[in-house]
Amino acid sequence: MIEVKRRLYIFIVMLISVTIFGSIGFMILEKLSFLDALYYNIVTLSTVGYGDIHPTHPSTRLLAIFIIVLGSSAFIGCIVNATEMMLLQREFKQRMKKQNIVLGIFFSELGYHLLTLFSSYGVGKVKLSGLFKIDMDWSEKQLSAMLKSLEKNSLKVDISKVNLNGLNQFLRGKHKFVLSLLENPVLIEQERFTELLLAVAHINEELSSRESLDSLPESDLNHLAGDINRGYSILVEEWLTYLLHLKKHYPYLYSLAARKNPFNPNASAVIKED
Repeated sequence: MIEVKRRLYIFIVMLISVTIFGSIGFMILEKLSFLDALYYNIVTLSTVGYGDIHPTHPSTRLLAIFIIVLGSSAFIGCIVNATEMMLLQREFKQRMKKQNIVLGIFFSELGYHLLTLFSSYGVGKVKLSGLFKIDMDWSEKQLSAMLKSLEKNSLKVDISKVNLNGLNQFLRGKHKFVLSLLENPVLIEQERFTELLLAVAHINEELSSRESLDSLPESDLNHLAGDINRGYSILVEEWLTYLLHLKKHYPYLYSLAARKNPFNPNASAVIKED
């Protein structure tokens, strides 16, 4: 997409330059007004050749050849690249829809449970208080502001409160699910989500690699805390990004996702009367 935009920009600059240069040239060589010279230039560039005008000097003929060769190439380049960019944008939108379907499946199967667990083990309740308030009435602006604030302040868990055996058992049960997502070609451009899946897979591997998760030394607990905190921060960012996408494009899906807010212990999918 970026390469196509760059080529389109180059061809547009070329086309504008040829149009300006050609119009000025015809004004000087053929003693024409600006409007007539511009008309002369466009007719030449498009190779229409109405027959009402024609070069009267050898120098004008050379200018016309220059405009036809370079200008026509630039014009065709603009059309081709503009068309390609529109097709790529359409393809990108379709791919993003599929990616967000996969994101929805991830949070339903794994993400919401992890968010609920990690938030219950979390430290720094001030940071979580904003996440606790997310509901159906939140605007895109509020979600974006929350996402930006969390990008600057990573969330952490109190490792002493983490039920490592329970977390290990849960992640082992979702191991094949995580691997299937990593193999999904739809997520090839979702680098942040891929990083999240790798972080979750790594936590699973770390926990499974220990014969016992009871009475671990403090140094090992700190190491596990670092792995969990990294996955926790990415997980929350991806959740907010997912909510923001739903709010923009699928309000009815956002309504359900907000009602299931994993940071709110009183959250419920059931809509209750005020």
